[in-house]
Amino acid sequence: MASRKKVGLVLGSGASRGWAHIGIIEALEEAKVSIDFIAGCSVGAYVGALYASGSMRSLKEFLLRMDGKKIFSYFDVVFPLAGLLNGSRRIQELFSMHTDKQTFAELDIPLVMVATDLEQGEKVVITSGNIIEGLRATMSYPGLFAPMRLKNRWLVDGGLIDPVPVGVARAMGAEVIIAVDLNSRIVSRGRELLSPPANEKQKAPTLNEPNIDPEPHNELAQKMTAYYECVENSIKNKANEFLHRESTTPDIIETVMTSISIMQERITRINLAVDRPDILIQPRLGELKMMNFDQVEHAIKEGYIGVQEQLEDIHTLLDSSQ
Repeated sequence: MASRKKVGLVLGSGASRGWAHIGIIEALEEAKVSIDFIAGCSVGAYVGALYASGSMRSLKEFLLRMDGKKIFSYFDVVFPLAGLLNGSRRIQELFSMHTDKQTFAELDIPLVMVATDLEQGEKVVITSGNIIEGLRATMSYPGLFAPMRLKNRWLVDGGLIDPVPVGVARAMGAEVIIAVDLNSRIVSRGRELLSPPANEKQKAPTLNEPNIDPEPHNELAQKMTAYYECVENSIKNKANEFLHRESTTPDIIETVMTSISIMQERITRINLAVDRPDILIQPRLGELKMMNFDQVEHAIKEGYIGVQEQLEDIHTLLDSSQ
């Protein structure tokens, strides 16, 4: 009997849409699809690193417990010389609160991250070393986070050059590639879930939702929860004060991220036409803006459904490879 072909999971960039990766991984695990390699870009690298460290449940519990819009309250607003937010220490906290693993070599599943060389415009594939440094590089949205200096290169978000790094997964040795593209403009069938009546707070159903304790699971999470509550509006207030902008004007963070999203959508189309994955999952999240971090349950659900819609094809592909 032929050995099972190696499966590579490619988790693309997409800011707030990135929580769909959680639902995708849950659906694949439920279907008993084994993942041998992970290639991640930006938020896909963050989710992929925690999955590869065995900490997916902790991440999901944390996100469901918190108001996702408060994510950026973790980051200190700085004078915008290289970026609006200082991310190094906070990204370390957001990762380390879920796992003790620190290097790529410690991960349970081989993982690579994609970043962009700011000076040369080249793709940089990060395969070893400190996980936090890799995350800082692949998640450094231009204008939002300062570039990351790594091995004598200034690195920024990998989504500028390869938002869905299929070729990277193939180079790792993956024979069957399941890729996730979060940059399509396909709109959810249940988009009404995003706007419940003001007098009736509805809760979108979440698949495989764990039992969540009312208190954070560790001391660091508790500390960060308190931090959340203290600085929830700090970024918005400081940005408005600094820019003296009208409330109806799109804010600078959303303008930057939406502009990059438009660019990434075009790049993704071109890249996927050249290097096609075996399975392409495109969760229906086109109605989400890049900063809609409060739609955690909705994003997870759409990711789960995205796998369910292609599960027959996935099984057929894997069965034929035996």
